[in-house]
Amino acid sequence: MNSEKDIKAIVMEKYGEIATFADTGSGCATGCGDGSPCCEPAAGVSFADSYEQLPGYEPAADLSLGCGLPTASAGIVQGHTVLDLGSGAGNDVFVARSLVGDSGHVIGLDMVPEMVAKAQDNAARLDFTNVEFILGEIEDMPLPTDTVDVVISNCVLNLVPNKERAFAEIYRVLKTGGHFSISDIVLEGDLPPALAEAAAMYVGCVAGAMQKNDYLEVISRTGFQDVVTHREKQISVPDSLLENILGPAGAEQFRLSEVGIYSITVGGVRP
Repeated sequence: MNSEKDIKAIVMEKYGEIATFADTGSGCATGCGDGSPCCEPAAGVSFADSYEQLPGYEPAADLSLGCGLPTASAGIVQGHTVLDLGSGAGNDVFVARSLVGDSGHVIGLDMVPEMVAKAQDNAARLDFTNVEFILGEIEDMPLPTDTVDVVISNCVLNLVPNKERAFAEIYRVLKTGGHFSISDIVLEGDLPPALAEAAAMYVGCVAGAMQKNDYLEVISRTGFQDVVTHREKQISVPDSLLENILGPAGAEQFRLSEVGIYSITVGGVRP
């Protein structure tokens, strides 16, 4: 799991399994039942916030893989063109669609073919004509420059190996004055190697998460202005998971440490 190729292969495999499992009707939102790949190997852990109160929410598109509510801080208005990075089965796309109205347009980008197919099926079933789902990587988006008003993403950039390139691409596709709202996982302090490796195998968790200050520095260095953290919450790792990975003594040592895992929602503007 050290190379970019290895990381992408794991993400492709795990997210492909999740999309396929969701097609059985069980879905990740129902929890970690027998045979579900949604919670392996950290069964029972979810960082996802509830979407049920949001306009445009579609349960069939909710795989419970996020760690925030990026649309809540995105300032999306009617007529906007919105891009969702790592769009999965379409959860955030459909919420954004309710905000842009009939005059707006929402694009979902995902690198996992099974996820794109799942999202396209959902959109067709709902007869949505102003959304589209495309296959592609965040570090090399198949989209024109200066065409998007708002970029959103929910717990995906931590899975992207080259975050400098990812934010440079976000900057490129945004219009002048456009902005982003991204929910992601960041760290304060270093995870024990055994926990970091296990987390890297858990989709939607802390795989590839950066130190919080480094993450914010990448955003600023890319050229974004008015960078603000809209929301921050600390993530608790269950004792059972800690003990399973680190052993009782290692788990206790981690609990006494100052290492923190956080979900943050960050915004910024392309000047």
